[in-house]
Amino acid sequence: MPTPDQMRLEQLRARPRIMELWWALRPLTSVVRFMQTGAHPDDEITGMLAALAFRDGVNLSYACSTRGEGGQNDIGTESGAALGALRTREMERACDVLGMRMYWHSETARDTITDFGFSKSGTETLGRWGHERTLARFVDIVRVERPDIICPTFLDVPGQHGHHRAMTEVAHEVMAAAADPEFPSNRPLWQVKKMYLPAWSGAGQSYDDDLPPPPATLTIDGSGCDEVSGWSWERIGQQSRGFHRTQGMGRWQSATHSRDWPLHLAQSHVDGPDHDLSSGLCVTVGDLAALPGAEVVANDLRAAQGQIDIAVAAYPNFEAVAEAAIAALSLIGRVRLACPAAVRDEVDHRLDAKEVQLARVVQLALGVDVTCFAEDAFVSPGSETAITLDVGKGLAEDVRASLELPDGWSEASGVLRISENAFESDGCRAIYDPMVPDAPACRVWITWRGANVSLRMPMDNPPVVLPACRAHVSPAARLVNLSQPGQTLTTRVDGVYPKPADATILTPEGWRVAGADGDFSIDFPKQLSAGLYELPVLSGGVPAQTVDTVAYAHVAPTAVSSAAQLRVLALEAQLPDVRVGYVGAGNDRVDYWLSALGMDVTGVTDEMLTSDAALSAFDTIVIGIFALRFRPGLSEAMPALHRWVETGGTLVTLYHRPWDNWDPVTTPPRHIEIGQPSLRWRVTDETAEVRHLAEHSIFQTPNQIGPQDWAGWVKERGLYFAKSWDAAYIPLIEMADPEEASQRGALLVGDVGRGRHVHTSLILHHQMENLVPGAFRLMANLLSKR
Repeated sequence: MPTPDQMRLEQLRARPRIMELWWALRPLTSVVRFMQTGAHPDDEITGMLAALAFRDGVNLSYACSTRGEGGQNDIGTESGAALGALRTREMERACDVLGMRMYWHSETARDTITDFGFSKSGTETLGRWGHERTLARFVDIVRVERPDIICPTFLDVPGQHGHHRAMTEVAHEVMAAAADPEFPSNRPLWQVKKMYLPAWSGAGQSYDDDLPPPPATLTIDGSGCDEVSGWSWERIGQQSRGFHRTQGMGRWQSATHSRDWPLHLAQSHVDGPDHDLSSGLCVTVGDLAALPGAEVVANDLRAAQGQIDIAVAAYPNFEAVAEAAIAALSLIGRVRLACPAAVRDEVDHRLDAKEVQLARVVQLALGVDVTCFAEDAFVSPGSETAITLDVGKGLAEDVRASLELPDGWSEASGVLRISENAFESDGCRAIYDPMVPDAPACRVWITWRGANVSLRMPMDNPPVVLPACRAHVSPAARLVNLSQPGQTLTTRVDGVYPKPADATILTPEGWRVAGADGDFSIDFPKQLSAGLYELPVLSGGVPAQTVDTVAYAHVAPTAVSSAAQLRVLALEAQLPDVRVGYVGAGNDRVDYWLSALGMDVTGVTDEMLTSDAALSAFDTIVIGIFALRFRPGLSEAMPALHRWVETGGTLVTLYHRPWDNWDPVTTPPRHIEIGQPSLRWRVTDETAEVRHLAEHSIFQTPNQIGPQDWAGWVKERGLYFAKSWDAAYIPLIEMADPEEASQRGALLVGDVGRGRHVHTSLILHHQMENLVPGAFRLMANLLSKR
């Protein structure tokens, strides 16, 4: 991973002042406010948003329901709350590129509005989120942001993700609710002027819209490019999209690639024909002068617009830009002081945004450079870290900068101190504005030619405050296989804070725990009953928190915490007598769980993949999820694995997506085609009945698989089911979501030569992480010899 200094240098090179100033000038040209709405980070249409922002000057915001915590992770093993925190940071960085404000319906990590997994209807989704809760949060977002336009990303049609459908359904409702004085909210009323729907299908690799899109009533032109950078709108959009790395986003676009975005006007509260996005709306600061009741400030509004026009036209003359921007700031300040009540609701929030934008233009035009960063990414209550605050005044006569810090933080002589009472950092803030950063941040005062300008600038990757009482349990989950006698549990508790507090593990009656220097051994009763046991960890006699720190080079650091505990699953699982090789790519921990179950598991190296002699040491080889995409050389090694199967090996492939270098002909030993769009080839109901189609040894050896093994599953049954397969394979199970036809491609087994290939799209790795007993028993059976 690159060092922090290397990352700062890379970011500096990528965003030179001349480019930043040009992009900072663009939003001055419009007061139109456009809100995209979606269900997940990465749902936003970045190419369209880039054109609106950097060509048309439209002020952007994005309202997203969930943090994507139920999604997949292309870059690591974070899942659940940790993945949600990581994807939150990715979304914030994506917003930085577009200058877009971010609002989350999911206000905390424990919100009912959560990415609980795939769903196929808005009714199901809102049933879990809470319809009233979702609409109330949406109303608050709209009343705070005050958009002129709302545009959902997807259509509410069958064949579309239920989360997307829910957000579009509620977007229709919020048009009336946000303007309804009877709707319970403490925020001032706001009437959104227009609502557009995409006039294109959302069908593709994942979804399959059953109904055609509505007719286009206008089209956002995607041709041309940014006149200073030379980048197309799609290229700029992909620069933003590329921060969604957990979802594998970011695609190179050729210089000639462009697309248009057709929209359908679904609701309107303005008069006249709708020729373009801004029809019927005030477009510029000067247009606000024509609002009824604005007569007393009309001249200043027009004068402010004149200075804005001068600032934009003066680029790249830095001093001329700064002079005009400061003049516009002064005029807008006068308007805000004298603005009549009759137009304040329509004017004030727009001028507030212009003050922030103009201050940023002045800072860039004068070359004022303020950089602030801490030495440590993660800090504890009662600790301190070195902090650097560099100020370059550029063309300004004077520049002063000071830190604006959260409660419990202080700074003196280059040392940042975190008091013992400081709050833990929130990895899931509800609002993010790249132009008005939360504390910790820098307040900057600029003096030039007798004028004073103030703005807040972000701290570079602010340090994350961890909980005041914590302990790290490793491993945090253990298995007790009751079929394997003589087991003693061991675990380690380290990272105990505050030092030198002692850590203890509370155990049920009849259990015995012993430990020294953080290493614990735990004996349990001989007649231990099967089940899940949760053993709390104390630090200094106080319940501790365990922390997942998340640090990747492309985003700011973050962390999530939960109660520190050791979870112990006791289960009865007979094990086959096989030597298992595991081919993973870091996207699951199936090899860890198989070892914990008692299996003989060895990681298969790249060298072993190409050696028939090395492969012959294994009875069974498991290929982990996505490994064919992310494990270099694996695709090229498949012929060797096929030969190994033919001679008697058992190959188990866990689910892959069609784009994970899965070739239906050359990847499996015999033809298997993975279905897409994925919505049609998955079962999202984790309680769906599973019917066995054959009396196969996989259900009998070494464990008798029955209804109890399909109970207690979480998130869903499986996804990316096989669509078609060679006659050598037989489907072993069928299942269905409500009111849908049965699926038979979740578990296939085929005899190949003297060996066997098992392909499963069941999300067994996720069930193992969640300690579902049946997943371990079924996996043991899949590993058995033919």
